[in-house]
Amino acid sequence: MKNKKCQNLGSQSGIERQESSLRIRKQAAKIAFDRGVIPQVCNGEEQEYRDENGYPNFIANFSKGLIHNDLGEVDPNAYYTFLTALKSGKNEDFEAIPRGGSRKLINPQAGLAFDLEGPDSHSVTIRPAPRIDSAENSAEMVELYWMSLLRDVNFSLYNHTSVVREAAADLSQLSDFRGAKVKRETKRGVVEEVTPQSLFRGVLAGDEVGPYVSQFMLKDITFGSLTISQKQKTVLPHINHVTDYESWLQVQNGNVPSSDAFDSVPRYIRNLRDLGQYVHVDALYQSYLNACLMLLDMKAPEDEGNFYKESKNQQGFGTFGSPHILSLVTEVATRALKAMWFQKWFVHRRLRPETFGGRVHNHLTGRANYPIDSELFNSSVLEKVFSKYGNYLLPMAYPEGSPTHPSYGSGHATVAGACVTVLKAWFDESWVIPQPVVANDYGTELICYNEADAAMMTVGGELNKLASNISIARNAAGVHWLSDYTESIKLGEKVAIGILQEQAITYNEDGNFTLTKFDGTKIKISREGVEG
Repeated sequence: MKNKKCQNLGSQSGIERQESSLRIRKQAAKIAFDRGVIPQVCNGEEQEYRDENGYPNFIANFSKGLIHNDLGEVDPNAYYTFLTALKSGKNEDFEAIPRGGSRKLINPQAGLAFDLEGPDSHSVTIRPAPRIDSAENSAEMVELYWMSLLRDVNFSLYNHTSVVREAAADLSQLSDFRGAKVKRETKRGVVEEVTPQSLFRGVLAGDEVGPYVSQFMLKDITFGSLTISQKQKTVLPHINHVTDYESWLQVQNGNVPSSDAFDSVPRYIRNLRDLGQYVHVDALYQSYLNACLMLLDMKAPEDEGNFYKESKNQQGFGTFGSPHILSLVTEVATRALKAMWFQKWFVHRRLRPETFGGRVHNHLTGRANYPIDSELFNSSVLEKVFSKYGNYLLPMAYPEGSPTHPSYGSGHATVAGACVTVLKAWFDESWVIPQPVVANDYGTELICYNEADAAMMTVGGELNKLASNISIARNAAGVHWLSDYTESIKLGEKVAIGILQEQAITYNEDGNFTLTKFDGTKIKISREGVEG
């Protein structure tokens, strides 16, 4: 029998389909093009700060892995070579950057990559990074010092620990601290203050509800025929790194002077150290894929805009079904990273907190004089750090300290913003998470969480909390600043919305996505564009 040409290939002939495909690709490209050119603005420190001879000294900029002097200040010639490579984009110029140790620079050329979906990396931005002479930067550093001292205090004990109360009071008196606060009525009116309950929590809707750790980092994960416990391989308590000046100088040059010591008992996340270790070794989209698997297993309802929600004869699969969301939630991750890598390397080049800790130490010990905002020096946390370690360095959770790429913004937080946005677009954000749990004080078991706010723990709130947990975990380890988190999640959200917008024109079904943005705005994404 001879083969016959298939007849029922849809409403379009081959050439018609080909032309429609071209039209849709052009339409998606036009959507991206119409986003326009956006100004990229840095905070000016790289150009402004100079040595006694009037030459730029780059004291407020990222230089880890390059050559440094005994103060941990970058060799200017090495930094100029670094800038030459960023300006030219040539691989041979990147290869010519002189390094001070064994660690390599992490992927600066990713910031120059193009994408065929979503906003181009150069068409999104974040605000200029806080300057080292600003009260905001001082407040962020005070928080990081407190985090380093409280890494081993379990979240369940925050309301019962005196040093936690001291940390909350100290942060409350800072003039420009932008972390989570609680409003309280006083005789003088409403005041906002940090409390033990709000300490180190995120700033998104839902962050203040329920346990500190999101349900999506505690409950078991059903992955096909596997059931995966979320007990973590974590590290031993009370061991911090980069706590002496020699080690600090070594890590600035790109060396790793120590190694991790692991706990032999797997534990559920119960404190900042456990949380920090999670983001030390995770695949960046890992927790959001886990959350997606958990929501599907819980049979959490889809968003109202899902085309198949009301269909009598069909259900979604490759489009508007579980395979679609399982791939989509990870698909946005690298696109978000490339957008942030442009910000990191080519726009802001903000120094890491560990490097700034060295600046603080050298300033206070009289070895150097830096334009650091004085509000930092009024905090009681500095003397606590000095009393424990004999210096003013920021104690780090990781042996290597921070990564060898600039601080602002955070890759983890950008991916968090993108992946969580996709999940909020897919699932009904208002659905309440059933049977919430929390880790016991030892992290060995999960126990029921039955406080009064358990009924307020929604999909949207716990996804926001997941994004905050992952982002703030990097801060708790000492490798990022508060604003690295708060600004980066918004950039990730922009990337995800752009991808959803461009994909909307590719579906045969007339579905849409609705979601609540991190700023509380509700939007709808459809073939017609983004409304709201």
